Amino acid sequence: MGKIKVAIVGTGFSATSHLEALRRVPNVEVVAIVSRSLEKAEEMANRYGIKYAYNQLDEMLSNDEIQVVHNCTPNSLHFSINKKVLEAGKHVLSEKPLAMNAEETAELVEIAKKSGLVNGVCFNYRHYPLVQEARVQLASGVHGNVHLVHGGYIQDWLLYPTDYSWRLDKSLNGASRAIADIGSHWCDTVQHVLGKKIVRVFADLHTVHKTRKRPVEEVATFSQGAGENFEEVAVDTEDVGHVIVHFEGGASGMFTVSQVSAGRKNHFHFEISSSESSLSWDQENPNELWIGKRDRANQVLVRDPGLLSNEVRGLAHYPGGHQEGWPDGLKNLFIDFYESVRNGGTGVREFQYATFEDGHYIMKIIEAILKSNETKQWVEIE
Repeated sequence: MGKIKVAIVGTGFSATSHLEALRRVPNVEVVAIVSRSLEKAEEMANRYGIKYAYNQLDEMLSNDEIQVVHNCTPNSLHFSINKKVLEAGKHVLSEKPLAMNAEETAELVEIAKKSGLVNGVCFNYRHYPLVQEARVQLASGVHGNVHLVHGGYIQDWLLYPTDYSWRLDKSLNGASRAIADIGSHWCDTVQHVLGKKIVRVFADLHTVHKTRKRPVEEVATFSQGAGENFEEVAVDTEDVGHVIVHFEGGASGMFTVSQVSAGRKNHFHFEISSSESSLSWDQENPNELWIGKRDRANQVLVRDPGLLSNEVRGLAHYPGGHQEGWPDGLKNLFIDFYESVRNGGTGVREFQYATFEDGHYIMKIIEAILKSNETKQWVEIE
């Protein structure tokens, strides 16, 4: 097949992360950047030695050299761009969420099925070696039957009322913020590790800052403060949330999300309690998997290819003690995705990237959580 030629739509944090990870994947070449600002696209193309720079999506899609598109735009553009990419006959990897609501995600699933094209959603936490190790060990039955799952995703980048980004605008980000932006990662990762879907939810969501100071000039996600030139705006998406969940098979659990917890930068974590032992993993300490025991000493499994299961060790690219983290998980996702592109939609490892179908189910969970918070009742995932 030769080198796979790729276009990235967007120039922000996600786009840059995708670009840098793709440069570490063999026989994949980013040949095009698309931005609403041609100046930004050209600047990025010049910095990274990229062949084409566009400010029109349709112009890029008409380029037959491009085989795959990474959609790294704000949430409100995901549906229209993903749809256009598929209709143009190109494989697509979309940042999450897949679209703004379940009606849109359902349509994308159908289009993707009919197209036969490879499609994925960027739920990158699946692809850490020790997350996959937890999945393999649980599937083997060595830890017994799962009965409890808990954890969360905690950040502090929106702690102050002067913190602002486009993600606080419902028209750009969607009806949910903390749940959709970071809670979705927790739901996808834990479902993947358990091999069980979330089937019902009960939610309690809160907005800490009802108003924020929006800078007159656009700022990037994770930037600090609004400066002196700002306007007061109302905020009606959640800063924090607590969700009780039930899984297929009877396990229950709860997770908490927050974007306003001082000192927590990217604290994504889960703990799974089974009849024989517990497993715990923390994204900020990603090279260790804690294994808890009742009647003997607890264990810590380190990320060492020689200690991991046969199915997993290929995800660890360096010897033990050579720490790997967030960029490497993203790289592993891309390796799996492009293996499928080369093999017509199939891959060697059983644990693949999240597909549009997975992204659609996550959107149904998000909408159920919003409905539960509104009605103060349990809501079933259809």
